[in-house]
Amino acid sequence: MSADLPAVDLASASPFVAATAFEVGEVSGTRVTGTVQVGPEQHTPWGVVHGGLYCAVIESAASIGASVAVADGGQFAVGVNNNTDFIRSMTEGRLQVVAEPVQQGRTQQLWQVLLTRADDGKLVARGQVRLQNVRRPGA
Repeated sequence: MSADLPAVDLASASPFVAATAFEVGEVSGTRVTGTVQVGPEQHTPWGVVHGGLYCAVIESAASIGASVAVADGGQFAVGVNNNTDFIRSMTEGRLQVVAEPVQQGRTQQLWQVLLTRADDGKLVARGQVRLQNVRRPGA
């Protein structure tokens, strides 16, 4: 990534983002991949991973890709809507994350993000995030 873009690794993340345990892999303006290790530290009182974790990872993956897509124009992207469907519950394991754009326009973008179980490829959650392209301060 260019020097104009902030780091997206866990060591550079805010405490909130770091708590998601989203390890970013491939990053481009048309694809973001990564993994998330889930377990008891992310559980609801009922012993399954909290849906908010899925929402946060989906928002992060879409925001990273959408921001990379508009970085050369002095912009970044912020989520304005996040619709996440929870397909099946998990208690522990590794999730694969894949985010790709559905539409990329001058002012807004729409990204789809899939979270699948690493061990069998079954869909756990899917999200669609609409993002607004905004001018970076000073750009």
